[in-house]
Amino acid sequence: MKNSSNRLLLLLTVAIAIATGCQSPKPAPKACCATSAPACCPKMPMTCPFLATNCPAVTPAVPPTKESQAAMTPASALAELKAGNSRFVAGNPLKRNLPADVKATASGQYPFAVVLSCLDSRQPIEIVLDQGIGDIFSARVAGNVLNDDILGSMEFACKVSGAKLIAVIGHSNCGAIKGAVDSVELGNLTGLLGKIQPAMDQVPADVQPRNSKNLDFVDKVSEANVRLVMQQIRERSPILREMLDKGEIGLVGGMYDLSTGEVKFFDK
Repeated sequence: MKNSSNRLLLLLTVAIAIATGCQSPKPAPKACCATSAPACCPKMPMTCPFLATNCPAVTPAVPPTKESQAAMTPASALAELKAGNSRFVAGNPLKRNLPADVKATASGQYPFAVVLSCLDSRQPIEIVLDQGIGDIFSARVAGNVLNDDILGSMEFACKVSGAKLIAVIGHSNCGAIKGAVDSVELGNLTGLLGKIQPAMDQVPADVQPRNSKNLDFVDKVSEANVRLVMQQIRERSPILREMLDKGEIGLVGGMYDLSTGEVKFFDK
């Protein structure tokens, strides 16, 4: 009889819980729902996971349109890249409907920036800047060096397609930089590393030793290389230089920290 009573009491408790929706603490604010449903209700009893559906719905981010691109300025484009990296570092990326974004961009694209970054697999630039399909043009090459093809791509991105910002982003502990400072020679890589070596001259002579074992020297050369590429963009492209001088586009450099995920953009 006692076991029957206990079983009846348990069933009654479960029925009441279901009828009342397993009353639990109120869901957290909408902002927390940008990651995943469980994060919305951190104190939610494990026995009632369906309560996550009580969290406010989050509207997925959408690719830029012709109108939103036109409304962008170089300053607002940079602000979005900074905000995107902050979201990435915080582990709070925007919710996206990628299949829908594919369809939305099939007939046209209106990216707001073009980013030149390193080939390094640890620096997937759209991810670390929390950008989706159609948001940015992305050019990647070891050591984020500049060549005529990339420069022409930047001209297309800005003059033809309306991008408002060029960002050159290097990173810490870069293998291409290490190869350059050690004067590595290997097939076609030799010529690529030769494009980086002039940046070594921009690092003060008192930074010693000047080889790949000195990671401080490596990172200083990497930053100098970013600034060198920025200078080359202005010098080698009359089209982009004119747009920069008119304020139609912006040019910014930055360094990505492999250990923290943070991009530190240069002030100037």
